[in-house]
Amino acid sequence: MAVILDTDVIIRGERGTFDLSRWLVSQGDEEIQIAAITIAELWHGVERASSAYRVERQDYIGKMLSLVKILPYTEATALEHARIWADVESSGKMIGFYDLIVAATALERGSAVATFNQRHFARVRGLKVIEPRL
Repeated sequence: MAVILDTDVIIRGERGTFDLSRWLVSQGDEEIQIAAITIAELWHGVERASSAYRVERQDYIGKMLSLVKILPYTEATALEHARIWADVESSGKMIGFYDLIVAATALERGSAVATFNQRHFARVRGLKVIEPRL
């Protein structure tokens, strides 16, 4: 089963609070992926970074993106997105809009989501959620 990285996993790797490189190696043959929306979240961080930190952050994100498969937001993703959005919203426990897209991307492809935000993603029925641990 492929594993889709949530933005928080990549950011913790960048900040040095999680050894993302070591965890990626520990995944063996699992294909590591990211949803296209994650690119927007990561580059938003680059755009907001101070000039002193911007180049470093841009380099890190560029290297990360070269290591993973980027999954597009397709019509099938949109249908899954709408389904889980309605389901989670009707439960009264809405999660972030970008998290919905990451979850839809994973469900559409039968992938798991690796995140440190299990509380939100656990609200999506049928989604396999893993917390990266070493």
